[in-house]
Amino acid sequence: MSLKFQSCLCTLLILILVVTFTAPQNALAQEHVVSPADLHRDILAAAQAREGNQDKVLKFFSSDQAKKALQSANLPYERVQKAVSQLSDEELARLAARTEKVRKDFAAGALTNQQITYIIIALA
Repeated sequence: MSLKFQSCLCTLLILILVVTFTAPQNALAQEHVVSPADLHRDILAAAQAREGNQDKVLKFFSSDQAKKALQSANLPYERVQKAVSQLSDEELARLAARTEKVRKDFAAGALTNQQITYIIIALA
């Protein structure tokens, strides 16, 4: 190779290395599709929703009528508590919706104690 070509090639390589190592690193990095703040907010919302659903279900099963129904089915309340904590988020949301509906129906007088007992046994 000629000396002129080698010198030109060497200069080009040095220029590429200088640009590569002096360029800001975040200029080369891609922006995240979802920001960490958005992820944190979504995780917090999901945790709060789960906690609210779990509270609704446990409050329902801790009522006097529910405890009587659980006793008649020989099902201890502690077992229900343990089972509720092991449900997936979707299962817990469905159960919370069902228990809320039963609670409202009973409060409105649409259900008798016997019907509630059957429902609680079916839910548990």
